[in-house]
Amino acid sequence: MAISAGTNLNSVAAPQKQTLSSNYLDLASTANQGWAQQYVPDLMEKEAEVFGNRTISGFLSQIGAEEPMTADQVVWSEQSRLHISLKGTMDVDGNTNGTFTVVTDIDGNVSGDGFAIADHGVRVNDTVLLSSNNKVIKALVTAVANQVIDVEPYDAADCTGLSEVASATTLLVYGSEFKKGDTYGGSDSRTANEPTFKSFNNKPIILKDYYEVSGSDASRIGWVEITSEEGQSGYLWYLKAESDTRSRFTDYLEMSMLESQIGENSTAVDTTLGASADKGVGTQGLFDAIEDRGNITSGVTGVNAATDLAEFDAILAEFDKQGAIEENMIFVNRASSLAIDDMLASMNSYGSGGTSFGVFSNDEEMALNLGFSGFRRGSYDFYKSDFRYLNDKATRGGINATAGSAAIRGVFVPAGTSTVYDQQLGKNLTRPFLHVRYRASQTDDRKMKTWVTGSVGAATSSLDAMQIHFLSERCLITQGANNFMLMK
Repeated sequence: MAISAGTNLNSVAAPQKQTLSSNYLDLASTANQGWAQQYVPDLMEKEAEVFGNRTISGFLSQIGAEEPMTADQVVWSEQSRLHISLKGTMDVDGNTNGTFTVVTDIDGNVSGDGFAIADHGVRVNDTVLLSSNNKVIKALVTAVANQVIDVEPYDAADCTGLSEVASATTLLVYGSEFKKGDTYGGSDSRTANEPTFKSFNNKPIILKDYYEVSGSDASRIGWVEITSEEGQSGYLWYLKAESDTRSRFTDYLEMSMLESQIGENSTAVDTTLGASADKGVGTQGLFDAIEDRGNITSGVTGVNAATDLAEFDAILAEFDKQGAIEENMIFVNRASSLAIDDMLASMNSYGSGGTSFGVFSNDEEMALNLGFSGFRRGSYDFYKSDFRYLNDKATRGGINATAGSAAIRGVFVPAGTSTVYDQQLGKNLTRPFLHVRYRASQTDDRKMKTWVTGSVGAATSSLDAMQIHFLSERCLITQGANNFMLMK
Protein backbone atom coordinates (compact mmCIF):
# COMPACT_ATOMS: atom_id res chain seq x y z
CA MET A 1 0.00 0.00 0.00
CA ALA A 2 1.42 3.35 -1.07
CA ILE A 3 0.54 6.77 0.32
CA SER A 4 1.28 9.82 -1.82
CA ALA A 5 0.92 13.52 -1.08
CA GLY A 6 -1.08 15.93 -3.17
CA THR A 7 0.83 18.39 -5.29
CA ASN A 8 -0.49 21.33 -3.18
CA LEU A 9 -0.26 19.73 0.24
CA ASN A 10 -0.05 22.35 2.99
CA SER A 11 3.22 21.11 4.54
CA VAL A 12 5.63 24.01 4.12
CA ALA A 13 7.53 24.77 7.30
CA ALA A 14 7.73 28.27 8.79
CA PRO A 15 11.34 28.43 9.96
CA GLN A 16 11.24 31.82 11.66
CA LYS A 17 8.98 34.75 12.68
CA GLN A 18 9.42 37.86 10.54
CA THR A 19 7.38 40.55 8.79
CA LEU A 20 7.70 40.43 5.02
CA SER A 21 5.81 41.99 2.16
CA SER A 22 4.72 38.49 1.22
CA ASN A 23 2.96 38.12 4.56
CA TYR A 24 0.13 40.50 3.49
CA LEU A 25 -2.93 39.29 1.72
CA ASP A 26 -3.27 40.24 -1.94
CA LEU A 27 -6.36 38.62 -3.33
CA ALA A 28 -5.53 39.76 -6.85
CA SER A 29 -1.93 38.48 -6.94
CA THR A 30 -0.74 34.89 -7.15
CA ALA A 31 2.82 36.09 -6.39
CA ASN A 32 1.71 36.98 -2.85
CA GLN A 33 -0.16 33.67 -2.62
CA GLY A 34 -3.61 35.24 -2.26
CA TRP A 35 -5.54 33.21 0.28
CA ALA A 36 -2.72 30.69 0.47
CA GLN A 37 -0.96 32.41 3.39
CA GLN A 38 -1.80 32.89 7.01
CA TYR A 39 -1.51 36.61 7.79
CA VAL A 40 -4.59 38.85 7.90
CA PRO A 41 -4.20 42.23 6.16
CA ASP A 42 -5.32 45.51 7.75
CA LEU A 43 -8.37 46.12 5.59
CA MET A 44 -9.97 49.57 5.39
CA GLU A 45 -13.40 48.31 4.61
CA LYS A 46 -15.14 51.71 4.33
CA GLU A 47 -15.37 52.89 0.72
CA ALA A 48 -13.77 56.36 0.41
CA GLU A 49 -16.14 59.04 -0.91
CA VAL A 50 -13.65 61.06 -2.96
CA PHE A 51 -16.11 62.96 -5.18
CA GLY A 52 -18.46 64.36 -2.53
CA ASN A 53 -22.06 64.44 -3.64
CA ARG A 54 -21.82 63.07 -7.18
CA THR A 55 -25.34 64.00 -8.28
CA ILE A 56 -26.03 67.26 -10.14
CA SER A 57 -29.84 67.34 -10.00
CA GLY A 58 -31.62 70.07 -8.08
CA PHE A 59 -31.45 73.00 -10.49
CA LEU A 60 -35.01 72.64 -11.80
CA SER A 61 -36.44 71.87 -8.37
CA GLN A 62 -35.13 75.25 -7.15
CA ILE A 63 -36.70 77.38 -9.84
CA GLY A 64 -39.55 75.39 -11.33
CA ALA A 65 -42.49 73.13 -10.69
CA GLU A 66 -43.79 69.80 -11.96
CA GLU A 67 -47.28 69.18 -13.34
CA PRO A 68 -48.98 66.16 -14.91
CA MET A 69 -50.08 66.00 -18.54
CA THR A 70 -52.28 63.58 -20.48
CA ALA A 71 -51.31 64.24 -24.12
CA ASP A 72 -48.45 63.74 -26.57
CA GLN A 73 -47.94 67.48 -26.86
CA VAL A 74 -48.05 70.57 -24.66
CA VAL A 75 -49.31 73.73 -26.38
CA TRP A 76 -49.23 77.18 -24.80
CA SER A 77 -49.51 80.73 -26.05
CA GLU A 78 -47.69 83.90 -25.06
CA GLN A 79 -48.94 87.44 -25.47
CA SER A 80 -47.48 89.69 -28.13
CA ARG A 81 -46.06 93.17 -27.62
CA LEU A 82 -48.57 95.94 -26.99
CA HIS A 83 -47.17 98.61 -29.30
CA ILE A 84 -46.72 98.42 -33.07
CA SER A 85 -43.08 98.51 -34.09
CA LEU A 86 -41.82 97.14 -37.41
CA LYS A 87 -38.67 96.57 -39.41
CA GLY A 88 -38.74 97.29 -43.12
CA THR A 89 -37.21 98.77 -46.24
CA MET A 90 -37.52 102.50 -46.95
CA ASP A 91 -37.89 104.14 -50.35
CA VAL A 92 -37.31 107.85 -49.71
CA ASP A 93 -38.82 108.82 -53.08
CA GLY A 94 -41.66 106.33 -53.16
CA ASN A 95 -45.19 107.73 -53.75
CA THR A 96 -44.48 111.45 -53.22
CA ASN A 97 -42.25 111.55 -50.15
CA GLY A 98 -41.69 108.05 -48.83
CA THR A 99 -42.77 104.41 -48.87
CA PHE A 100 -42.07 101.91 -46.09
CA THR A 101 -42.35 98.21 -46.94
CA VAL A 102 -42.87 95.93 -43.92
CA VAL A 103 -40.44 93.01 -43.69
CA THR A 104 -40.67 91.77 -40.07
CA ASP A 105 -41.92 92.87 -36.68
CA ILE A 106 -39.47 94.43 -34.24
CA ASP A 107 -38.33 91.00 -32.98
CA GLY A 108 -37.57 89.77 -36.47
CA ASN A 109 -40.61 87.51 -36.81
CA VAL A 110 -41.97 86.95 -40.30
CA SER A 111 -45.24 85.57 -41.55
CA GLY A 112 -45.97 82.20 -39.99
CA ASP A 113 -44.22 82.98 -36.69
CA GLY A 114 -47.22 84.61 -35.01
CA PHE A 115 -46.96 87.68 -37.25
CA ALA A 116 -48.70 88.18 -40.58
CA ILE A 117 -47.12 90.89 -42.75
CA ALA A 118 -50.47 91.90 -44.25
CA ASP A 119 -51.92 92.35 -40.73
CA HIS A 120 -49.14 94.58 -39.37
CA GLY A 121 -51.64 96.94 -37.68
CA VAL A 122 -50.49 100.25 -39.19
CA ARG A 123 -53.47 102.31 -40.47
CA VAL A 124 -54.14 105.50 -42.36
CA ASN A 125 -53.81 108.65 -40.18
CA ASP A 126 -51.40 106.93 -37.80
CA THR A 127 -48.46 109.08 -36.76
CA VAL A 128 -45.15 107.23 -36.89
CA LEU A 129 -41.45 107.54 -36.15
CA LEU A 130 -39.07 106.38 -38.88
CA SER A 131 -35.48 105.72 -37.84
CA SER A 132 -32.35 104.63 -39.70
CA ASN A 133 -28.90 105.92 -40.62
CA ASN A 134 -28.68 107.92 -37.35
CA LYS A 135 -31.79 109.92 -38.24
CA VAL A 136 -35.40 110.06 -36.95
CA ILE A 137 -38.33 111.45 -38.98
CA LYS A 138 -41.90 111.93 -37.76
CA ALA A 139 -44.51 111.29 -40.40
CA LEU A 140 -48.20 110.72 -41.10
CA VAL A 141 -49.45 107.55 -42.77
CA THR A 142 -51.42 108.51 -45.90
CA ALA A 143 -52.08 105.13 -47.50
CA VAL A 144 -51.74 101.44 -46.69
CA ALA A 145 -51.75 98.61 -49.24
CA ASN A 146 -50.92 95.29 -47.62
CA GLN A 147 -47.32 95.64 -46.39
CA VAL A 148 -46.63 98.86 -48.32
CA ILE A 149 -47.13 102.03 -46.24
CA ASP A 150 -47.00 105.56 -47.70
CA VAL A 151 -45.76 108.24 -45.31
CA GLU A 152 -45.53 112.03 -45.42
CA PRO A 153 -43.03 113.73 -43.07
CA TYR A 154 -44.24 116.54 -40.79
CA ASP A 155 -41.26 118.88 -40.98
CA ALA A 156 -39.41 117.99 -44.14
CA ALA A 157 -40.18 117.95 -47.83
CA ASP A 158 -39.02 114.37 -48.15
CA CYS A 159 -37.49 111.46 -46.25
CA THR A 160 -33.93 112.15 -47.40
CA GLY A 161 -31.37 110.89 -44.98
CA LEU A 162 -33.10 107.62 -44.12
CA SER A 163 -31.37 104.46 -45.26
CA GLU A 164 -32.72 102.56 -48.25
CA VAL A 165 -30.85 99.38 -47.30
CA ALA A 166 -33.17 96.37 -47.04
CA SER A 167 -34.76 95.94 -43.58
CA ALA A 168 -32.64 98.82 -42.18
CA THR A 169 -35.46 101.17 -41.08
CA THR A 170 -37.58 100.92 -37.92
CA LEU A 171 -41.17 102.21 -37.83
CA LEU A 172 -42.98 102.94 -34.55
CA VAL A 173 -46.61 104.02 -34.31
CA TYR A 174 -46.89 106.67 -31.57
CA GLY A 175 -50.42 108.04 -32.15
CA SER A 176 -52.78 109.38 -34.82
CA GLU A 177 -54.16 112.66 -36.17
CA PHE A 178 -57.44 113.42 -38.00
CA LYS A 179 -58.95 116.56 -39.46
CA LYS A 180 -62.13 118.02 -38.05
CA GLY A 181 -65.26 116.05 -38.83
CA ASP A 182 -63.27 113.19 -40.29
CA THR A 183 -64.57 109.65 -39.82
CA TYR A 184 -63.25 106.17 -40.43
CA GLY A 185 -65.38 105.84 -43.60
CA GLY A 186 -64.41 106.13 -47.24
CA SER A 187 -61.74 104.36 -49.16
CA ASP A 188 -59.26 104.71 -46.28
CA SER A 189 -61.44 103.07 -43.65
CA ARG A 190 -59.58 101.91 -40.54
CA THR A 191 -59.90 98.32 -39.42
CA ALA A 192 -59.80 97.44 -35.74
CA ASN A 193 -56.54 95.90 -34.56
CA GLU A 194 -56.94 92.46 -33.04
CA PRO A 195 -54.42 91.32 -30.43
CA THR A 196 -52.21 88.47 -31.58
CA PHE A 197 -50.30 85.82 -29.69
CA LYS A 198 -47.60 83.33 -30.38
CA SER A 199 -48.27 79.67 -29.92
CA PHE A 200 -45.52 77.28 -28.82
CA ASN A 201 -45.41 73.57 -28.18
CA ASN A 202 -43.16 70.86 -26.84
CA LYS A 203 -43.39 67.10 -26.64
CA PRO A 204 -42.30 64.67 -23.93
CA ILE A 205 -39.59 62.07 -24.34
CA ILE A 206 -39.45 58.65 -22.70
CA LEU A 207 -36.35 57.91 -20.63
CA LYS A 208 -35.52 54.38 -19.47
CA ASP A 209 -32.80 52.53 -17.57
CA TYR A 210 -32.50 49.36 -15.49
CA TYR A 211 -30.18 47.46 -13.19
CA GLU A 212 -29.84 43.68 -13.00
CA VAL A 213 -28.20 41.44 -10.40
CA SER A 214 -28.25 37.64 -10.37
CA GLY A 215 -29.72 35.75 -7.48
CA SER A 216 -26.27 34.46 -6.47
CA ASP A 217 -24.67 37.92 -6.42
CA ALA A 218 -27.59 39.40 -4.51
CA SER A 219 -26.79 37.06 -1.61
CA ARG A 220 -23.03 37.62 -1.58
CA ILE A 221 -21.43 39.63 1.21
CA GLY A 222 -18.48 41.83 0.24
CA TRP A 223 -15.65 43.15 2.36
CA VAL A 224 -16.21 46.76 1.21
CA GLU A 225 -18.77 48.72 3.25
CA ILE A 226 -20.67 50.97 0.88
CA THR A 227 -22.70 54.14 1.43
CA SER A 228 -25.01 55.32 -1.32
CA GLU A 229 -26.28 58.83 -2.13
CA GLU A 230 -29.65 57.70 -0.78
CA GLY A 231 -28.18 56.85 2.63
CA GLN A 232 -28.09 53.06 2.25
CA SER A 233 -25.10 51.32 3.78
CA GLY A 234 -23.90 47.76 4.23
CA TYR A 235 -21.78 45.02 2.65
CA LEU A 236 -24.11 44.05 -0.22
CA TRP A 237 -22.47 45.48 -3.34
CA TYR A 238 -25.64 45.34 -5.44
CA LEU A 239 -27.19 47.95 -3.12
CA LYS A 240 -24.53 50.41 -4.26
CA ALA A 241 -24.87 49.45 -7.91
CA GLU A 242 -28.65 49.84 -7.80
CA SER A 243 -28.38 53.15 -5.97
CA ASP A 244 -25.84 54.48 -8.47
CA THR A 245 -28.12 53.49 -11.34
CA ARG A 246 -31.05 55.27 -9.70
CA SER A 247 -29.00 58.42 -8.95
CA ARG A 248 -27.60 58.46 -12.48
CA PHE A 249 -31.09 58.12 -13.94
CA THR A 250 -32.36 60.95 -11.73
CA ASP A 251 -29.55 63.12 -13.08
CA TYR A 252 -30.49 62.10 -16.62
CA LEU A 253 -34.00 63.39 -16.01
CA GLU A 254 -32.62 66.87 -15.30
CA MET A 255 -29.81 66.80 -17.85
CA SER A 256 -32.30 65.85 -20.56
CA MET A 257 -34.48 68.83 -19.66
CA LEU A 258 -31.42 71.09 -20.00
CA GLU A 259 -29.70 69.66 -23.07
CA SER A 260 -32.35 68.06 -25.31
CA GLN A 261 -33.39 69.46 -28.64
CA ILE A 262 -36.13 68.79 -31.16
CA GLY A 263 -35.06 66.50 -34.01
CA GLU A 264 -34.80 68.23 -37.35
CA ASN A 265 -33.73 66.75 -40.68
CA SER A 266 -32.28 63.65 -39.04
CA THR A 267 -33.69 60.73 -41.00
CA ALA A 268 -31.57 58.18 -39.15
CA VAL A 269 -32.84 59.31 -35.74
CA ASP A 270 -36.42 59.43 -37.01
CA THR A 271 -36.11 55.87 -38.32
CA THR A 272 -34.46 54.56 -35.13
CA LEU A 273 -37.16 56.03 -32.91
CA GLY A 274 -40.03 55.15 -35.23
CA ALA A 275 -41.06 58.72 -36.03
CA SER A 276 -43.29 59.05 -39.07
CA ALA A 277 -42.39 62.67 -39.81
CA ASP A 278 -39.64 65.19 -39.16
CA LYS A 279 -39.63 66.80 -35.71
CA GLY A 280 -41.31 63.71 -34.31
CA VAL A 281 -38.32 63.03 -32.05
CA GLY A 282 -36.57 64.86 -29.27
CA THR A 283 -37.80 67.61 -26.99
CA GLN A 284 -36.74 71.22 -26.50
CA GLY A 285 -34.55 71.62 -23.43
CA LEU A 286 -33.67 74.83 -21.63
CA PHE A 287 -30.46 75.67 -23.51
CA ASP A 288 -32.05 75.01 -26.91
CA ALA A 289 -35.12 77.09 -25.99
CA ILE A 290 -32.98 80.07 -24.98
CA GLU A 291 -30.86 79.84 -28.13
CA ASP A 292 -34.06 79.62 -30.19
CA ARG A 293 -36.31 82.16 -28.47
CA GLY A 294 -34.15 83.91 -25.89
CA ASN A 295 -30.93 85.90 -25.62
CA ILE A 296 -27.25 84.99 -25.67
CA THR A 297 -24.30 86.94 -24.30
CA SER A 298 -20.68 86.08 -25.03
CA GLY A 299 -19.25 88.94 -22.94
CA VAL A 300 -18.28 92.36 -24.21
CA THR A 301 -14.76 91.19 -25.01
CA GLY A 302 -15.70 87.71 -26.21
CA VAL A 303 -13.61 86.05 -23.48
CA ASN A 304 -15.20 83.18 -21.56
CA ALA A 305 -15.02 84.77 -18.10
CA ALA A 306 -15.33 88.43 -19.17
CA THR A 307 -17.99 89.19 -16.59
CA ASP A 308 -17.80 92.90 -15.81
CA LEU A 309 -20.15 95.84 -15.41
CA ALA A 310 -20.03 96.58 -19.12
CA GLU A 311 -21.45 93.13 -19.85
CA PHE A 312 -24.09 93.46 -17.15
CA ASP A 313 -25.11 96.87 -18.44
CA ALA A 314 -25.56 95.37 -21.91
CA ILE A 315 -27.64 92.56 -20.37
CA LEU A 316 -29.80 95.11 -18.53
CA ALA A 317 -30.35 97.03 -21.75
CA GLU A 318 -31.54 93.84 -23.43
CA PHE A 319 -33.83 92.97 -20.51
CA ASP A 320 -35.32 96.47 -20.78
CA LYS A 321 -36.31 95.63 -24.35
CA GLN A 322 -38.00 92.45 -23.17
CA GLY A 323 -40.14 91.84 -20.08
CA ALA A 324 -38.04 93.97 -17.69
CA ILE A 325 -38.47 91.40 -14.91
CA GLU A 326 -36.56 92.89 -12.00
CA GLU A 327 -35.54 89.76 -10.08
CA ASN A 328 -33.28 87.26 -11.80
CA MET A 329 -31.27 84.26 -10.69
CA ILE A 330 -27.83 83.63 -12.17
CA PHE A 331 -26.52 80.05 -12.28
CA VAL A 332 -22.87 80.11 -13.35
CA ASN A 333 -19.73 78.01 -13.54
CA ARG A 334 -16.77 78.61 -11.25
CA ALA A 335 -14.85 80.99 -13.52
CA SER A 336 -17.84 83.26 -14.03
CA SER A 337 -18.76 83.11 -10.34
CA LEU A 338 -15.29 84.30 -9.35
CA ALA A 339 -15.33 86.95 -12.07
CA ILE A 340 -18.58 88.34 -10.66
CA ASP A 341 -17.09 88.33 -7.14
CA ASP A 342 -14.04 90.21 -8.39
CA MET A 343 -16.23 92.67 -10.27
CA LEU A 344 -18.28 93.45 -7.16
CA ALA A 345 -15.20 93.63 -4.93
CA SER A 346 -13.60 96.17 -7.25
CA MET A 347 -16.59 98.48 -6.76
CA ASN A 348 -15.65 99.01 -3.09
CA SER A 349 -13.70 102.26 -2.81
CA TYR A 350 -12.29 101.15 0.57
CA GLY A 351 -11.08 97.80 -0.71
CA SER A 352 -7.89 98.72 -2.56
CA GLY A 353 -6.08 96.13 -0.49
CA GLY A 354 -8.77 93.53 -1.16
CA THR A 355 -9.94 93.19 2.45
CA SER A 356 -12.94 95.46 2.84
CA PHE A 357 -15.86 93.92 1.02
CA GLY A 358 -18.59 94.38 3.61
CA VAL A 359 -19.79 96.43 6.53
CA PHE A 360 -18.12 94.76 9.52
CA SER A 361 -15.30 95.27 12.04
CA ASN A 362 -11.97 94.51 10.44
CA ASP A 363 -10.03 92.71 13.15
CA GLU A 364 -7.41 89.97 13.07
CA GLU A 365 -9.94 87.30 14.10
CA MET A 366 -12.30 88.05 11.25
CA ALA A 367 -13.15 85.32 8.77
CA LEU A 368 -13.12 87.29 5.52
CA ASN A 369 -15.94 86.56 3.11
CA LEU A 370 -14.66 87.10 -0.43
CA GLY A 371 -17.83 85.94 -2.17
CA PHE A 372 -21.12 87.59 -3.05
CA SER A 373 -24.53 85.95 -3.34
CA GLY A 374 -26.32 88.84 -5.00
CA PHE A 375 -26.28 92.46 -6.04
CA ARG A 376 -28.46 95.21 -7.48
CA ARG A 377 -27.69 97.13 -10.65
CA GLY A 378 -30.09 99.78 -11.90
CA SER A 379 -33.58 98.48 -11.10
CA TYR A 380 -32.57 94.81 -11.36
CA ASP A 381 -31.72 92.36 -8.55
CA PHE A 382 -29.44 89.42 -9.34
CA TYR A 383 -28.99 86.38 -7.09
CA LYS A 384 -25.92 84.29 -7.90
CA SER A 385 -25.51 80.56 -7.38
CA ASP A 386 -22.92 78.03 -8.51
CA PHE A 387 -24.17 75.56 -11.12
CA ARG A 388 -22.56 72.20 -10.36
CA TYR A 389 -23.56 70.83 -13.75
CA LEU A 390 -21.32 73.41 -15.45
CA ASN A 391 -18.35 72.65 -13.16
CA ASP A 392 -18.24 68.86 -12.78
CA LYS A 393 -15.69 67.31 -15.12
CA ALA A 394 -17.93 64.29 -15.65
CA THR A 395 -20.82 66.47 -16.92
CA ARG A 396 -20.88 69.85 -18.76
CA GLY A 397 -17.67 70.92 -17.07
CA GLY A 398 -15.72 68.39 -19.12
CA ILE A 399 -17.52 69.34 -22.33
CA ASN A 400 -16.92 73.06 -21.74
CA ALA A 401 -13.18 72.45 -21.45
CA THR A 402 -12.99 71.66 -25.17
CA ALA A 403 -16.08 73.47 -26.49
CA GLY A 404 -14.46 76.86 -27.04
CA SER A 405 -17.01 79.53 -27.94
CA ALA A 406 -19.80 76.94 -27.66
CA ALA A 407 -19.12 76.45 -23.94
CA ILE A 408 -21.91 77.49 -21.58
CA ARG A 409 -20.75 79.51 -18.57
CA GLY A 410 -24.12 80.40 -17.04
CA VAL A 411 -27.79 81.16 -17.45
CA PHE A 412 -30.04 84.00 -16.27
CA VAL A 413 -33.47 82.79 -15.15
CA PRO A 414 -36.27 85.26 -14.31
CA ALA A 415 -37.79 84.81 -10.86
CA GLY A 416 -41.53 84.72 -10.28
CA THR A 417 -44.35 83.41 -12.45
CA SER A 418 -45.97 84.10 -15.80
CA THR A 419 -49.62 84.02 -16.86
CA VAL A 420 -50.31 82.07 -20.03
CA TYR A 421 -53.30 80.57 -21.79
CA ASP A 422 -53.29 76.78 -21.71
CA GLN A 423 -55.10 75.51 -24.80
CA GLN A 424 -55.63 72.05 -23.34
CA LEU A 425 -57.31 73.34 -20.18
CA GLY A 426 -58.92 76.33 -21.93
CA LYS A 427 -58.03 78.97 -19.32
CA ASN A 428 -55.29 81.28 -18.09
CA LEU A 429 -52.85 79.74 -15.63
CA THR A 430 -50.06 81.17 -13.51
CA ARG A 431 -46.92 79.09 -13.50
CA PRO A 432 -43.18 79.48 -12.98
CA PHE A 433 -41.34 80.44 -16.15
CA LEU A 434 -39.78 76.97 -16.04
CA HIS A 435 -41.75 73.87 -15.19
CA VAL A 436 -41.65 70.19 -16.07
CA ARG A 437 -44.67 68.39 -17.49
CA TYR A 438 -44.78 64.62 -16.99
CA ARG A 439 -47.24 62.03 -18.31
CA ALA A 440 -49.73 60.82 -15.71
CA SER A 441 -53.28 59.58 -15.45
CA GLN A 442 -55.39 57.58 -12.99
CA THR A 443 -53.98 54.44 -14.59
CA ASP A 444 -50.27 55.21 -14.79
CA ASP A 445 -48.04 57.88 -13.26
CA ARG A 446 -44.87 58.22 -15.34
CA LYS A 447 -43.20 61.02 -13.38
CA MET A 448 -40.58 58.62 -11.97
CA LYS A 449 -41.75 55.04 -12.35
CA THR A 450 -39.86 52.14 -10.71
CA TRP A 451 -40.69 48.44 -10.67
CA VAL A 452 -38.91 45.14 -9.90
CA THR A 453 -39.05 41.91 -11.92
CA GLY A 454 -37.38 38.50 -11.61
CA SER A 455 -37.28 35.77 -8.99
CA VAL A 456 -35.12 37.50 -6.36
CA GLY A 457 -37.18 38.93 -3.53
CA ALA A 458 -40.81 39.11 -4.63
CA ALA A 459 -40.82 36.60 -7.50
CA THR A 460 -42.56 37.77 -10.69
CA SER A 461 -40.88 35.52 -13.27
CA SER A 462 -38.58 32.49 -13.64
CA LEU A 463 -35.54 34.75 -14.26
CA ASP A 464 -32.84 33.97 -11.66
CA ALA A 465 -32.07 37.64 -11.21
CA MET A 466 -33.54 40.87 -9.96
CA GLN A 467 -34.17 43.61 -12.50
CA ILE A 468 -34.97 47.12 -11.26
CA HIS A 469 -36.52 49.29 -13.98
CA PHE A 470 -36.72 53.08 -14.17
CA LEU A 471 -38.90 55.08 -16.55
CA SER A 472 -40.07 58.65 -16.97
CA GLU A 473 -41.91 60.56 -19.70
CA ARG A 474 -41.51 64.31 -19.49
CA CYS A 475 -40.68 67.62 -21.16
CA LEU A 476 -39.66 71.10 -20.05
CA ILE A 477 -41.83 74.17 -20.66
CA THR A 478 -39.80 77.37 -21.06
CA GLN A 479 -42.29 80.23 -20.99
CA GLY A 480 -41.20 83.74 -21.85
CA ALA A 481 -37.81 82.64 -23.17
CA ASN A 482 -37.21 86.24 -24.24
CA ASN A 483 -36.58 86.97 -20.55
CA PHE A 484 -33.80 84.38 -20.28
CA MET A 485 -30.12 84.92 -21.05
CA LEU A 486 -27.55 82.24 -21.88
CA MET A 487 -23.91 83.06 -21.09
CA LYS A 488 -21.50 81.49 -23.60
